[in-house]
Amino acid sequence: MVGVDTSESRADSTRGGRVLRVGPLKPSLTETLVAEYDALELPEGDDRDQFLDAHGESVIAVVTSGRTGVDASLMARLPRLGAVVNFGVGYDTTDVDAAAERGIAVSNTPDVLTDCVADLAVGLVIDTMRGMSSAERFVRAGRWPVEGHPPLTRQVTGKRVGIIGLGRIGSAIAERLKGFRCTISYHNRNEIPGSPYSYAAGPAELADGVDVLVIAASGGSGTAHLVDRTVLEALGPQGYLINVARGSVVDEEALIELLAAGKLAGAGLDVFAHEPHVPEALRAMDNVVLLPHVGSATVQTRDAMEALTLENLDRFLADGTVVTPVTP
Repeated sequence: MVGVDTSESRADSTRGGRVLRVGPLKPSLTETLVAEYDALELPEGDDRDQFLDAHGESVIAVVTSGRTGVDASLMARLPRLGAVVNFGVGYDTTDVDAAAERGIAVSNTPDVLTDCVADLAVGLVIDTMRGMSSAERFVRAGRWPVEGHPPLTRQVTGKRVGIIGLGRIGSAIAERLKGFRCTISYHNRNEIPGSPYSYAAGPAELADGVDVLVIAASGGSGTAHLVDRTVLEALGPQGYLINVARGSVVDEEALIELLAAGKLAGAGLDVFAHEPHVPEALRAMDNVVLLPHVGSATVQTRDAMEALTLENLDRFLADGTVVTPVTP
């Protein structure tokens, strides 16, 4: 662990400032923040303004998650804030532009969850194309003896796969799918020099040439509805959409309409536009696999994320920097 290492020295390191917890966090992380950093908790509802009036000026660091984040209005109530420490790789709920303007460091937990999310993405590809969840429901409902076998599904091996966002996670997904002899192509804002995969200049161009479109791009305003109706229509009635990134990247209304009209073959979704609320239309579709944002939800990965979160916090308290900074 970088910086301070004992509970006593951690408490000492926060003298003259307080650590604030914003939003739900992993229980063991919460326990450590309370026990070793004497961290405050930002209340919701009517008590929030009163709390900020009383404690806002003492807060020097916030620990939050990608699901909650820190917006510009909250930053404005924390005049001494120096760091926003995110538990998770996603930070689109934090206003990084406002943070940069004020010299506030923002960190996340990259790398430690790459394999876990990539594993899940490949699992969604297989489940969605082979109809595994649907077939499991078919058996549980006692339909097999009555109706015979369910409809045939699609083979994964040898398919053309497009990846939007060939970063750490996207690259790990590509490596796994090479084992299925899939042909990989990708779209990023910029082409990656030396990449072994074919580059598409736009999302629609990518979608038009693949059987499966996997979204691994970061969230935020820059990628909002990057996968819009035009992209989904280009993917076509034999195409499958897999999203392990952020729900905001996809036009969810267009996705529902095209799935309902048979203009997409299916979808595997770990993220949604308005989590934890999932539209009833999606929940009713048998060709859609729905997961409750569990891409990093294994014991090993969450423990590693917690350790890196505390490492970032300790580094900030020790010297004002963070281990894994993010930039606008």
